[in-house]
Amino acid sequence: MIRIAILTASDKGSRGERKDTSSQVIRDMIKSIGKVVAYEMVPDEKEMISGKLREFCDDLKVDLVLTTGGTGFSPRDVTPEATKEVIEKETPGLPEAMRMFSFKKSPQSILSRAVAGIRKQTLIVNLPGNPKGVQENLEVILDMIPHGINILQGRSF
Repeated sequence: MIRIAILTASDKGSRGERKDTSSQVIRDMIKSIGKVVAYEMVPDEKEMISGKLREFCDDLKVDLVLTTGGTGFSPRDVTPEATKEVIEKETPGLPEAMRMFSFKKSPQSILSRAVAGIRKQTLIVNLPGNPKGVQENLEVILDMIPHGINILQGRSF
């Protein structure tokens, strides 16, 4: 079973002004591939996001981190930058596929700045902040995640 951490980046959510429904969509969708072992919500602060990503990867040693929020054009959206700061290798095919397929349902998806990458033996994937976007993007890559993690951790070639 894949050990998964979810990180929500949201100023309003971290202040209790908005309910985090996107992380629940993630939880519902990933039940078939793994178990959520950690969840955090932080404001849209680059240092806080990158710090949590490091903690999930280095201390908790989870297999997969799924982020939600902070991937758009807003000046406060910094999740991709925080992710790039901690990953060692980018995995551009995942966000490319997410944008390509979700574009058919939501043309504004091409405005996503989501990234994905590897830190040590952990895969990190940025997802949008709204529940519909999370579902549309995660369904594109969900079946590939276990295979990718197996390869990353030397269990399958």
